[in-house]
Amino acid sequence: METPLIEFVKVTKRFGDKTVLNNIDLKIYGNQITTIIGKSGTGKSVLLKHIIGLLEPDEGEVLFQGRAINRMNRKEKDAYKSRVSYLFQNNALFDSMTVFENVAFPLIQTTDLGKREIKERVMKRMEELELTDALDKYPSELSGGMQKRVALARALITDPEIVLFDEPTTGQDPIRKNMILSMITHYKKKFGFTAVMISHDIPDVFFISDRIIILWDGRIGFEGTYEEAKKVNIPLIDEFLRSLEGFEDELTGLISREVFRVRYSTILGGPVVPLKVSAVLFSIRISLLEETIGPQKTMEVLRMLGEYINTRFSPIGAFSARYSRDEILTIFPHTDVEEAEQLVYEFAQELKDKVLANIKLVSEKKVGEEPCFDIHIHGGVVDVSSSDTIDQIVEKARARQRIIAIHRCENGR
Repeated sequence: METPLIEFVKVTKRFGDKTVLNNIDLKIYGNQITTIIGKSGTGKSVLLKHIIGLLEPDEGEVLFQGRAINRMNRKEKDAYKSRVSYLFQNNALFDSMTVFENVAFPLIQTTDLGKREIKERVMKRMEELELTDALDKYPSELSGGMQKRVALARALITDPEIVLFDEPTTGQDPIRKNMILSMITHYKKKFGFTAVMISHDIPDVFFISDRIIILWDGRIGFEGTYEEAKKVNIPLIDEFLRSLEGFEDELTGLISREVFRVRYSTILGGPVVPLKVSAVLFSIRISLLEETIGPQKTMEVLRMLGEYINTRFSPIGAFSARYSRDEILTIFPHTDVEEAEQLVYEFAQELKDKVLANIKLVSEKKVGEEPCFDIHIHGGVVDVSSSDTIDQIVEKARARQRIIAIHRCENGR
């Protein structure tokens, strides 16, 4: 069995008479995104501070690769902390430093890089997070959302092995919120770091998380994948998941996955099952010459595609939800595959003639003089039977996907 990168063993933490963490056990595995969710005051931030060593348990141990952090000597503990980066909930920016100086600070403090290389690295991060206009400003001159992005740029500047994110998207609008979550995924894949994140942004975090930890009154209520969480018959988990059913997908405006599943189950499992049901899986592929601006572009396109899908298909009784980070699944009750294919064909023509060009204009981002990217929309239509699960529908639809609309880079670069 895989050895955890970080492990909590019977950890208890008290502040005065209040027990914040109560005899908890949990495992965090390397090269994954683990998201900790739970109500306010359940000890989520306290848990993160134990990982980085800002707090030590009153009882129990926190292990890194099998070694207790609180029993490391000074040199070992410093070496461990150098592998971990922390994005604080309140950002913890230095008020007396400019944005550029704040982002550069970890490189100045922990590396031997020269001024030129530090500037190049900082500028790259600033461009990725749309902060180049704020280079010479001070934190007090920025909005809360911009301060959050500065803190994220600083957390990623040293290319750390472990990154702890304490509410990284607080104060962001839906586009930038999803862009930040996508960037976390992007950098995790590119650099191979382990991410541990606290977030209230449901359902968005489910699209990027490998594992979910539900913290409940200082105890671990659940630890595993999101799909596993829905199958476990534990009252507190049922209560928590039921509380999510009203959430819509804030980025696209579509219904949440939980509501989607309930609606699907009602149609296929009700007393009167439709004679014909079909589904289509839409997905987005964006080819970029400027790879680092991909998440922003993808989220802009996904948001607008969701709006167009909802506008086009909701009036005929279809319902849609985002299945993964860049996929949207639509169910067509009382519609067979041939009819659905025709609907998708007509929709694709509209995408080609009007929508994609508008999407590209709206999602333009000033990186360099002429940002250039191609948009490919894929669609796969399948027949749905009463025994099909949503995951099975998606698997079948992926196998049948083909490009239905393309908008190519205009300048031909």
